[in-house]
Amino acid sequence: MSIAIETLQLIKRYPGQKKEDRPAIDTIDLTVESGQLYGLVGPDGAGKTTILRILSTVIKPTSGSAHLAGFDVIKQSEDVRALLGYMPQAFSIYPDLTVKENLKFFADINGVPAREQKQRIDELLEFARLTEFSTRRSENLSGGMRKKLTLACALIHEPKILLLDEPTTGVDPVSRRELWHLLAKVIQQGVTVLVSTPYMDEAERCSTVSIINTGRMLITGAPIELENQMPFQIVEVKARPRHALRAVADQTEGVLSWRAVGDRLRLSVDNPNAVMPRIDDELKKAGAQISILREARILMEDVFIYLVEKQKEQA
Repeated sequence: MSIAIETLQLIKRYPGQKKEDRPAIDTIDLTVESGQLYGLVGPDGAGKTTILRILSTVIKPTSGSAHLAGFDVIKQSEDVRALLGYMPQAFSIYPDLTVKENLKFFADINGVPAREQKQRIDELLEFARLTEFSTRRSENLSGGMRKKLTLACALIHEPKILLLDEPTTGVDPVSRRELWHLLAKVIQQGVTVLVSTPYMDEAERCSTVSIINTGRMLITGAPIELENQMPFQIVEVKARPRHALRAVADQTEGVLSWRAVGDRLRLSVDNPNAVMPRIDDELKKAGAQISILREARILMEDVFIYLVEKQKEQA
């Protein structure tokens, strides 16, 4: 399979940063195959936006190289822009234009031939479920609808590669689900999609993910592969009183670490079959009422927390 996106030893320092300061991104190697849905996953400030802005030719790297479909993002930026759709975090649509006028504007600036524009705009209105809102000014759309319009505008010229910077941030759960449904359709059309997200549950939807933190790439692979690589297993516990549950989690042999998730604890353990009877015994001794005590699947959030803690230890 051909390579759609590739970076080698990519480093970016912003003006004012000294050589001894940690760069915004540090020696990033990234390889995205054509037709992939690839996730760049990490918290705010991790460096995700910087990577996407370099790939979209908005800014230049301090050192290293980046290519899209074989084109150098610095030396062949015009070729890169012709095959690229880019959806930044901030809305790039115009609030005083209607939905249809925004699509027409982006069709014009991306060189879509006039004879093809009507059909393309109608297709994207239907694709994004915005047909009945085509005459509404974009400033009067909901947040989720504005995101869908921004995605449609990024697709107007039928790009081969799509870069999406946290497309679901700030929208409701229903709109998040709809946006990912639209992305699945985009992938089916053969478009390569690189999406950044701070949401670990969204990483599960990608064929390959790279987890990034403080400008460094921590790990890359298919979500299920990364989960299987972890040197622990998960036990989920819910019991009252909660202070007794926390005390037991702190003191029980075989519990490597734990974190609270809602009304329960997720324990990282070396052996669930050995740890669960100990937890059960200690909670009963403490007079706690146990409602959940079971082995659970490792999630991408567990992977991320483990890797970040390991990174801190190695710093």
